[in-house]
Amino acid sequence: MTSSLIRGRPRRDKAYIRVRVAHAVVAVVVGAGWLALPVMTADAQDPVPAAQAGTVASAAAPEQDGTSTADLVLPLVAGVTAVVLAGYGYLRRTRRARTRTTPGIVSVAPPAPTPADSARQARAALVLADDCVRTSREELSFVRERFGPAGTEPFVHALRAAETELAAACAIWWRYEQGVPEDELARRQALVGVVGRCAEAGRRLDAEAPALDRLRELEGPGLAGALETAEGRFRDLTARTIAAEDALRGLHERCTPSATAAVTGHVEQAKDRLVFATMRLNEARQSADAGHRARAAGQLRAAEGAVAQAEVLVTGVERLAAQLREAAELVPAALTGAEAEIAAARKGSVRVPLTSGELHARLVHADGVLAAVREELTAGPYDPLDALRRIARAVARLETGHNGAPAAAALLVARSSVAGAEDFVAVHRGAVGPEARVRLAEAARKPGVVHAGQADSLAREARDLAERDVRCHGTPYAGTDGDTPGLAGAVLGGVLLAEDRDGGPPASYGGPETRARRGLAAPD
Repeated sequence: MTSSLIRGRPRRDKAYIRVRVAHAVVAVVVGAGWLALPVMTADAQDPVPAAQAGTVASAAAPEQDGTSTADLVLPLVAGVTAVVLAGYGYLRRTRRARTRTTPGIVSVAPPAPTPADSARQARAALVLADDCVRTSREELSFVRERFGPAGTEPFVHALRAAETELAAACAIWWRYEQGVPEDELARRQALVGVVGRCAEAGRRLDAEAPALDRLRELEGPGLAGALETAEGRFRDLTARTIAAEDALRGLHERCTPSATAAVTGHVEQAKDRLVFATMRLNEARQSADAGHRARAAGQLRAAEGAVAQAEVLVTGVERLAAQLREAAELVPAALTGAEAEIAAARKGSVRVPLTSGELHARLVHADGVLAAVREELTAGPYDPLDALRRIARAVARLETGHNGAPAAAALLVARSSVAGAEDFVAVHRGAVGPEARVRLAEAARKPGVVHAGQADSLAREARDLAERDVRCHGTPYAGTDGDTPGLAGAVLGGVLLAEDRDGGPPASYGGPETRARRGLAAPD
């Protein structure tokens, strides 16, 4: 077999051809020498032994003719053969060089990825790392409930480290989207940094996944206890879902539709996840009774994922109801505080110098916002959080820099927006892309009063982008023959990894190498 080095050698290398031609010339010269040798020695007078004249005369002619033929034919054949072989080799190499389809030189290093390829790789890495972190957080909640904080400390530490790496990757990508850095080489390095940070996040989780499995022992004696924990949370959520439905009904009576838009469909989705969890818990029990522990562990993990997402949905309704009550109580104080800010701005107490015309325009706008909010309070149902948002934004434009009720209003609004976007991404992560996730991460990095308005805007943008992704993704598992109840929601939520018609394996604590380790295949 031809070695790789020979295969990679240029077929028409000039030095190589010159060597072959030289070999042919040498062969011709040698052949010519053989041809000339008899001529050069023809006149030599060697002594001849005495003999009878007739004998010598009769024998001399045949012997001379035979010697001449041998001396001429053999060198001639050798020379012609050398020339023919050299020519044949040259023609053969030339023909192969013209007709080959493989490159003449094998490159040791792969070609550098294009900027578009690097960006796609970074986007995929962000989504995968975020999914791994969210799934690990969900499973860890069940483990902590059973084993307590002390028994789960290594896994919590790994999760926190992964969250830190992911946050850094999101921050790099956010700056990249804003055009920072500007240098092309630096931008490529930024994408490499995103991929590297995401890989490290996954590595930290992968490293602890085997130890978590040993602690849980889902394929052994730990299965029964894990089933009891999951079933207990399932029963609690069933009761909370009914209460959340009643609370949402009351909100519809007291507030405008925009006030509850963030949790529209949450109760129905929670019920869908609970139906899916019911089936998986039953199947886990049946598999355990039949001795199929590995399959039972996979069914349990699918049920745990569905229960965790149902809890996210129900908690979102409960939290929004509490925030709307808090906002309604804060609106009067926010209005009073805003009027004080307007008065201070009229006296020139602003942090940023403004022209008289610009300050006047902002004051007029703030007065109009406060008047509109006061009118809404007396007109009937309204959106308390939206009222606080408008008050806080109007006051922020005055650049007075004061705290008080308007600042508290801005913080409440930002927390509500970030939490709502976080819930939506969590239960739709099977379809949400990196843009929404990165903006959500950036919103979460904006603490305090100063950045409350930015956090609110980023969270609302993240929610809009996530909803767009879900609309574009659709629900490919809905309406198919033999569709398992709740399967489409489980795939959309990332509970199942969507690798086959049954939705694929359940996602588990771990990084890219370990998160799909538990299968749902039927036993033989």
